[in-house]
Amino acid sequence: MDTKYDHKLYEDKIYKEWEQSGAFSPVVDKKKKPFTIIMPPPNASDPLHIGHAREVSTQDILIRFHRMTGDPTLWLPGADHAGIETQFIFEKKLREKGKSRFDFDRETLYQMIWDDVQKNKGTMESQLRRLGASCDWSRNKFTLDPDIVKIVYQTFKNLYDDKLIYRGKRLVNYCTKCGTGYSELEVEHIDQEAKLYYIKYGPFVLATTRPETKFADTALAVHPNDKRYKKYVGQEIEVEGLLGNFKLKVISDTYVDPKFGTGVVKITPYHDFNDFEVWERHKNEMPEPKQVIDKTGRLTEIAGKYAGVKIKAAREIIENDLKEMGLLEKVTQNYLHNVGVCYRCKTILEPIPSEQWYINVKPLTTKALKSIKDEKVKFVAKKYEKIAIHWLKNLKDWNISRQIVWGIRIPAWKNKETGEWVITDGKAPKGAVWEQDTDTFDTWFSSGQWPFATLQTTKKGDFEYFYPTSVMDPSYDILPFWVIRMVMLGLYRTNKVPFANVLLHGLVRDKNGVKISKSKGNVIDPIDMADKYGADALRIALVRGVQVESDNSLSEENIKGQRNFSNKIWNAGRFVKDFDNRVDDNKEFNDYYQKEFPKKITLLLEKYKIGLAAEELYNTFWHKFCDIEIERAKKDEISSKQLKEALMVLLKLLHPFMPFITEALWHELGNKDLLLTSKWPSISNV
Repeated sequence: MDTKYDHKLYEDKIYKEWEQSGAFSPVVDKKKKPFTIIMPPPNASDPLHIGHAREVSTQDILIRFHRMTGDPTLWLPGADHAGIETQFIFEKKLREKGKSRFDFDRETLYQMIWDDVQKNKGTMESQLRRLGASCDWSRNKFTLDPDIVKIVYQTFKNLYDDKLIYRGKRLVNYCTKCGTGYSELEVEHIDQEAKLYYIKYGPFVLATTRPETKFADTALAVHPNDKRYKKYVGQEIEVEGLLGNFKLKVISDTYVDPKFGTGVVKITPYHDFNDFEVWERHKNEMPEPKQVIDKTGRLTEIAGKYAGVKIKAAREIIENDLKEMGLLEKVTQNYLHNVGVCYRCKTILEPIPSEQWYINVKPLTTKALKSIKDEKVKFVAKKYEKIAIHWLKNLKDWNISRQIVWGIRIPAWKNKETGEWVITDGKAPKGAVWEQDTDTFDTWFSSGQWPFATLQTTKKGDFEYFYPTSVMDPSYDILPFWVIRMVMLGLYRTNKVPFANVLLHGLVRDKNGVKISKSKGNVIDPIDMADKYGADALRIALVRGVQVESDNSLSEENIKGQRNFSNKIWNAGRFVKDFDNRVDDNKEFNDYYQKEFPKKITLLLEKYKIGLAAEELYNTFWHKFCDIEIERAKKDEISSKQLKEALMVLLKLLHPFMPFITEALWHELGNKDLLLTSKWPSISNV
């Protein structure tokens, strides 16, 4: 054996041996309960990041553990087309070439993105192998596979037939840069400083951060208990405006905060969600809403001479014009307020009216809540169960249509003559009068069907045997986006929960606890780290000593330290391989390594205490086995036979965490079969 473990000599070769052995594919045994994880599909258009590495490590530890205990174990891999995220990334590439999405027709742009995704998808899958993911590649799926798309279409049609899908003109959060609407869950809320404009409205002065929307005002509102303005309620007042005089009615509504500004607010239903709700409550007192901002972020024709001007520029022009006309009483600087921004490009989202497809979520959330209450779905960390329940109780109807090219196009067809909509299974209705909706599905709608859609489209009998799955393990930040929607849609389509347990893992941060991002320059590339220190060192650095649900602070120094652990394991193996003595067995030693310690690690893994199990293994191997037991063996207090048997047990227990070095050492010590498929110690000895 070499004096040092060189991961570059072993990892690629070992992974090929594992894959060629067929051991990643489970053997169905209907007498046994399977252990199943459907991999949260990484974005097919991007390389894996360090968060993926933690997710892959966590899942692979559980998969290897259950495979070794004898459970029929399936880890189904896949890739996500990722909708707007992928199109956003591709558009950045176009901009670098001086192009934009507007330079191509729909079909050409889609094909260009498809080709780019296919190239990157292969890179992503090779990176999963590089990290040691022992998933069943024979069942690999993609969210745009035709059989997956067919199921997504059927779900949409079923929901429509059950009157749970409707098309409605409502306010949506719209990104004027990405060119699409979003659901409420995709809005990122941030505090931002802005000017607060105090504008004269007839006898009133009111405060607003958005003077450019004044052309779409439909009323003024005060609080019912505000004595200052009680005499005006129900009256129509005349207001001097930038385009001439106009009239507005004064209404009362408890939405108004008497302490904000002057206690009078303008109601602009098509450009503020709260204002829209006020309008819905007072429809009989107010005219129909007007739209003054379009999908390009420009003012519409109702703004008169300001039409066509972009929002920011229009605001500055209008401020100056109001000042010149004597209609601007004052401007307060640095007013801190909360705004919604696009979670991709960070552009401030515009609430604008738009026709979209919506899911009536109430019947779905009711069943999802019951499944959690009845413990059909269990959260390993109870704090996330509370968060899931909160979201399910407060979820509004879900806008599932997106105004982008990339993704699954909605199978809805409109009659050009009558305006009638028809929902199909993807095929166009007969006749030339029908045109397909240009929108695509929200990616969370299709990926929300991932557990049952994958298992219904892999091998015969997979769905019946492996569904519901055992564990779903994404990061906690997509709990409202994805996890609760998988429960909702899984129950709707199958009458069963999609998974029994939810194991949400934390994020990876840098050594100072700061979120990792390219803009901060603190990115840790998992493949670079695996190449430099070995995949095993990276894997155990990502999980050791931290609760699964907690964030992990990581640095290259951490990973380098675990590379030292790899060398410690290797050198212990070198010693044990050549060591020989002739002494009696030590019963206490045998009991600990053959029974007590394996049982301890087994219980920790069964309770998903992966970080604690890794810490126990590290400390026991380094400080007990190497520092104490090997020294005792040198003094003939422990036999070489016992020492080797204990090492074999430790290699098995370490294998899920550090699969490559343990497999390499397993064979160096004379074993012919794969450690990957060996029996877990507790099965035969505990």
